[in-house]
Amino acid sequence: MNEQQPDKYFSIHQNSSIYGLLKKRAQDPELIALLALGGVSLTYDQLLKLVENTAIQLNRIGLGRNDRVAIALPNGLEMATIFLAVASIATCAPLNPGYRAAEFEFYLQDLQAKALIIQPGVAEEARSVAQKLNIPVIEINTAPESETEILTLASGQATSASNPGFAQQDDIALILHTSGTTSRPKIVPLTHANLCASADNVRVALDLKSSDRCLNVMPLFHIHGLVGALLSSLSAGASVVCTTGFEAPKFFHWLSEFHPSWYSAVPTMHQAILARTEANRHLIAHSPLRLIRSSSAPLPPQVMAELESVFNAPVIESYGMTEAAHQMASNPLPPRVRKPGSVGIAAGPKVGIMNQTGDLLPAQEIGEVVIQGANVTAGYQNNDQANENAFSNGWFRTGDLGYLDPEGYLFLKGRIKEIINRGGEKISPREVDEVLLDHPAIDQVVTFAAPHTLLGEDVAAAVVLKENSKITELEIKEFVAARLVEFKVPRVVLFLAEIPKGPTGKRQRIGLAEKLGLTASDPTASRPEYVAPRTRIEKNLVEIWSTILDVEGVGIYDNFFQLGGDSILAAQVINRIRDKIGVDLSFLIFFEQPTVASMAVKIAQTQAESVESAEMSDLLDNLESLSEEEAQQLLDQI
Repeated sequence: MNEQQPDKYFSIHQNSSIYGLLKKRAQDPELIALLALGGVSLTYDQLLKLVENTAIQLNRIGLGRNDRVAIALPNGLEMATIFLAVASIATCAPLNPGYRAAEFEFYLQDLQAKALIIQPGVAEEARSVAQKLNIPVIEINTAPESETEILTLASGQATSASNPGFAQQDDIALILHTSGTTSRPKIVPLTHANLCASADNVRVALDLKSSDRCLNVMPLFHIHGLVGALLSSLSAGASVVCTTGFEAPKFFHWLSEFHPSWYSAVPTMHQAILARTEANRHLIAHSPLRLIRSSSAPLPPQVMAELESVFNAPVIESYGMTEAAHQMASNPLPPRVRKPGSVGIAAGPKVGIMNQTGDLLPAQEIGEVVIQGANVTAGYQNNDQANENAFSNGWFRTGDLGYLDPEGYLFLKGRIKEIINRGGEKISPREVDEVLLDHPAIDQVVTFAAPHTLLGEDVAAAVVLKENSKITELEIKEFVAARLVEFKVPRVVLFLAEIPKGPTGKRQRIGLAEKLGLTASDPTASRPEYVAPRTRIEKNLVEIWSTILDVEGVGIYDNFFQLGGDSILAAQVINRIRDKIGVDLSFLIFFEQPTVASMAVKIAQTQAESVESAEMSDLLDNLESLSEEEAQQLLDQI
């Protein structure tokens, strides 16, 4: 049995609620809590008064504890403040202000929101939908009347809240939806105790002090931004720079203006930053960071190494999810060991590895990552089936595959739903990603499942090349084939200018094939005009292909993969060629010579390399039947 206890360096010291956390920090009137572009800043004392004033207004218009208030605001000081105020008095449901009308309608109805808070000129589609659904709309007014009234609320008639007063630790502070890629999104309720525990876990993991300053580039409608950057900093009495959201060209100017000690982001953001470091080395040198944090998606070891080299700061990869109020594991700070490719040790909750029957597994064995702790949600809202699947023996099943090494470091193999099942062979997309990123021409990559008629799924990869780099699909496949077993080599490689991402900057593997228009290989699809085999080798190949692919009428110009071929079937073809023709071929022959005609030439060339071959007469037959170009290729080899 393997159950990773919380590391002693990640012990929890909880604040009971968000309001309690702010009130505690406001006792020091000099501490700066929030900063914004344009020179605006709030001390903890000012922030507390602003939150209190806003909370009182919400109470006066009928909103109280556990009432759900949706907010659709852009990143910035207003969004951070409204989140803190709403969560202190009610239940906050932040929405992406970039949603379309249909999305707003789904989420507002699903949440059963009692009000919607917006900013004039932003998310106007949300306003229209709320009015259609008879949900009161509250506008924020950003014109300050005093230092402690950076924003005010404009709303309809006053009414009494049914449950007034500041929220307690067991009240629901935050409601978020899961991504819902393959099914209806599930509602995740998180209490004040969940959020404060997770914020404190991040604080301890990063050793945050009041002297620290976080440059927040993550969206504040996402758990990473809300807890990983905002609440963790407030838990330490530190300050947060509330940017307008991630903008790679502006990142280095923000470094120079605010001199933050750290920032937290997803890997795609880190890569976008790295792409602009050469022109900004002087700003980096004059704005040193204490640390860089990465979370919410796997960080390729190559990216981690480059970040550390460029910024001369440790990169701390952590592991989180919405249902855990963000953080579950984290690599520790130096001088303790950080392991590239690992998301670290338990950082707050207990972490274990479980099999399908609910038994915890020993070190090194792969299974599903499970967690227990004060930061973990008690369950999805009104979804008994989901809760039954998610909890086993008091442990929450994360849906991730991984293992713990003997030192308790967690290594992830990927989302269970993202694992590619290629005719029974299980392939981790992350493993292929990391190999591809070793190629000097490749800047970004995401490996994903493509549909396959015979095997169900096959491996595909979307790549973004580095500037001024050139490489062919075949060269990429050869590069992977030299490093991974044959069935892990991508069947198709797509070259893109940019890899599609979700609203938080994460690359989404599930559904990517459909989004990119990849369809299953299909033996019945349009094929070249039939040309019969001309030589003995071609006749043998046609017979072998037809038998193994179970396709009739194979012509010499048919493509192996278009006929439904894959690496497993290719191995069978190679074995049959060895038995019938007496030639050993590499798996790469199917990428280099994917037709019967071209493969026959390659076989003839291979035979010609041995003068003692018993098939020399067959070579002469081939020569008479081949085109002038094919014949010349053969003669050049003899």
